[in-house]
Amino acid sequence: MLVLTMLPVSAQKLIATKTTIDVGKTGFQQPVTAVFEFKNKSVRRLRIESVQPDCNCTTVDYPKTEIGMGEKFEIKMTYDAKMLGHFDKQAAIISNGTKKPVYIRMKGIVSENYQDFSGDYPIEMGNMRIDKNELEYDNVNKGEMPVALIHVFNNGTSLMRPNLMHLPSYLSATVAPEEIRPGRTATISVTLNSNKVSDYGLTQESIYLAANPGDKATKENLIGVSTVLLPSFTKMTETQKQYAPKMYLSKDQVDIFFDGKSKKKAEIQISNLGRTPLTISSLQMFTEGLQISLGKSTLQTGESTKLKITAQREVLKNARTKPRILMITNDPDQSKVIITINVK
Repeated sequence: MLVLTMLPVSAQKLIATKTTIDVGKTGFQQPVTAVFEFKNKSVRRLRIESVQPDCNCTTVDYPKTEIGMGEKFEIKMTYDAKMLGHFDKQAAIISNGTKKPVYIRMKGIVSENYQDFSGDYPIEMGNMRIDKNELEYDNVNKGEMPVALIHVFNNGTSLMRPNLMHLPSYLSATVAPEEIRPGRTATISVTLNSNKVSDYGLTQESIYLAANPGDKATKENLIGVSTVLLPSFTKMTETQKQYAPKMYLSKDQVDIFFDGKSKKKAEIQISNLGRTPLTISSLQMFTEGLQISLGKSTLQTGESTKLKITAQREVLKNARTKPRILMITNDPDQSKVIITINVK
């Protein structure tokens, strides 16, 4: 009997999804709330006796009724933001689920001049509105770590916890604040680690923006990511540059007039005006709807070749981005060449 009575007590567990939340920036006297998610993973009902914040500047809201086995619940912690600068606040949760208090912590910054992003949010994703759904990392040299920003507006009536899903290994993201109240904004910082990008030239990925953890990835919340990684010529001497290859293009923009036809073709002449061989190491497209072929990828001094382009009207009509062709070369002055396709 003694063993039977002790097992349920010792088996009780109060499990938190996260015990520390960074709420990012808020304005002076603009209270900010952190929402902590918990689950009762015990074999009996859980009762929270009290939640004790470490100062009068913080208030808490927690369930006053018993929480059943396996049930999820929330504890909300609100800071009044009446002091400027960094803040770091704690609260102790006293319950029959643990022998010792469980501590939760919220931190952030109160800024006198803080205001939400005041730009436009033209793209709608459910109750989220965002300022862009395409991230472009252009002209990235190996070793660089550029950052792209996505601004998110909560156009709904409940709290949001936005997050990016299906990130490749070379991308990482942080959201500040981690939670957005209705009518407020957050900034998602997406950092590219170019050392983890495998190939020079264009790399394209699809990632997904969820309003809350657990949301599904669909085409409606897709974010396109394109990266152009370039070779570096910083160690090339002036003498080496004098003997370097030099690319000549007959044109870097192509106008396509379909005139009712489903396909149209165009050509560009490429020549090497330098003193050593010109190599086109990568030839890629930013969008579907184009077919390309190159006569030769290595041109000796004075040699020329043709780039043949075929545009497909129906596919280009639904393209998410402007049709362009990317070339990566060993010409130090033109290591990246973009050919723009104007469809009319």
